[in-house]
Amino acid sequence: MTLAFFVTIIAVTCFSLAMIYAGVMDVLTMQIGNNLVLFLLFTCVIFAPFVGFSLVEIGYALIAALLVFFFSVAFFAIGWIGGGDAKLATVTAAWMGFGQTFQYLTYAALIGGILTLCVLAFRTMTLPPAWHTKSWVARLHSTNSGVPYGAALALAGLLAIKDTGWIANIL
Repeated sequence: MTLAFFVTIIAVTCFSLAMIYAGVMDVLTMQIGNNLVLFLLFTCVIFAPFVGFSLVEIGYALIAALLVFFFSVAFFAIGWIGGGDAKLATVTAAWMGFGQTFQYLTYAALIGGILTLCVLAFRTMTLPPAWHTKSWVARLHSTNSGVPYGAALALAGLLAIKDTGWIANIL
């Protein structure tokens, strides 16, 4: 077993745990913290050379992230997504690389659409009184609240990582 193998295991574990945390926190709080986004960016940039990505591959991954950032900021400006969603999508694109970013965004769109339909259906239900005491449930149920799209972005990242160079380096 090589150093690249062990670093890849650590990197993918960090990515996976961070994605799970981002998804859960977005559902519970409708926020994705800057510290989490910076952690994902830092781990991607630090681990990538040790895993075996060339400078060209890292550069293309950063170009993919910049493209996602450009569109995410535009979507944020018109109110389609939240700021945390824009940051999470951007940093996840860096992890996906140029070749897998489209697949990641396709997963995110499909999962996000299903999530949105589920949240809209949930909002038509009458909740038991005890559920209203849970702030996150009340927020999800409120028609004045958005959809925790970060959960869809996180799940999409977890599904798409399997087809990236990160996983190819350990197989």
